[in-house]
Amino acid sequence: MRVVIAGAGSVGRSIARELIRNGHAVLLIDRDAGPERVSKVKDATWLQADACEISALDEAGLADCDVVVAATGDDKVNLVLSLLAKTEFAVPRTVARVNNPKNEWMFDEAWGVDVAVSTPRFMTALIEEAVSIGDLVRIFEFQQGRAAMVEMTLPEGSPLAGARLGDVSFPGDTVLTAIIRGGRPIAPSRDDALEALDELLFITTADVEEQLEAMLSPGHRQRRDRDEDD
Repeated sequence: MRVVIAGAGSVGRSIARELIRNGHAVLLIDRDAGPERVSKVKDATWLQADACEISALDEAGLADCDVVVAATGDDKVNLVLSLLAKTEFAVPRTVARVNNPKNEWMFDEAWGVDVAVSTPRFMTALIEEAVSIGDLVRIFEFQQGRAAMVEMTLPEGSPLAGARLGDVSFPGDTVLTAIIRGGRPIAPSRDDALEALDELLFITTADVEEQLEAMLSPGHRQRRDRDEDD
């Protein structure tokens, strides 16, 4: 996969290094592409340019890339880049960093954004995921289709603890994508059985999240509803 990343700050460089380790080709665009910065990600291709200029994006070969990542520290730049990537170069996938949570509402398909990543929201989700058992935690949203990745640690006493996945009917538009057990990821199959304290990762939609949570942790859901009523 060929990925173009705009913004070679700590976020952009970290993404680039991870992608390169996974065998992908990465081009970094930044106004500051001096020797010191380039040396921090030697295996990437670098382009010193303004990521909002069409001529620079043409030179970067956006028409031939699979993903564009707008990772600058400026939300205006990230939005403009995402829009240009979609409308001018027909890039299949755009991922945009949201720096200011107040701007998050703009990061949607109207601006060419497929996936918006808000660092404050993501950090909040990770904190909740680390301390919550029986709560459905939204990790991030996919802008197109309004799908989201959610997580739940299956509580003790859940009716699904011990259930064979082939016998479980999850709500519509819900896919169990991974089970994390004892710190190790498991690709779920029909013959796998769920265990209490499994971390379950789902792709689902907002309109069935409550139904999914009630199914996995009915007692916890009922207690929370009572607390909200009080």
